[in-house]
Amino acid sequence: MPTSCTTGVHAHHDVYEAQCPCRPLLELLANKWSALAIGALEAGPQRFGALRRALIGVSPKVLTQTLRRLEEVGFVDRVVYPEIPLHVEYSLTDLGLSAAVPLAQLRTWVEEHLDEMHDPQTPSHAATAPTQCASP
Repeated sequence: MPTSCTTGVHAHHDVYEAQCPCRPLLELLANKWSALAIGALEAGPQRFGALRRALIGVSPKVLTQTLRRLEEVGFVDRVVYPEIPLHVEYSLTDLGLSAAVPLAQLRTWVEEHLDEMHDPQTPSHAATAPTQCASP
């Protein structure tokens, strides 16, 4: 659904348009590490190590790149405390908090409907036995 462009760059924003500047933002939010980092930061400011432990499986390089991109677009604030050793905290901005709402709904939907999905890695797409997820 197109909305008016307040930047004056073009008449309206429409993610279905190939050249719309909305596309890179949608790509960033649809990235699993971005969505999970935003979700982890909903609990409040966190240090890099805490985020890395929360996002099991993310490499330090990918987490750094993700946090930088989220900071560049205004979803995340990075605060450096001049201590020894250096203390850096990441937190969601108001814009990041607003993006967290639909992302939390998406994560919840995925967790609630996972067992209804077919395994996309099998040729027949036959339903697989449910697997156990770690408890929060």
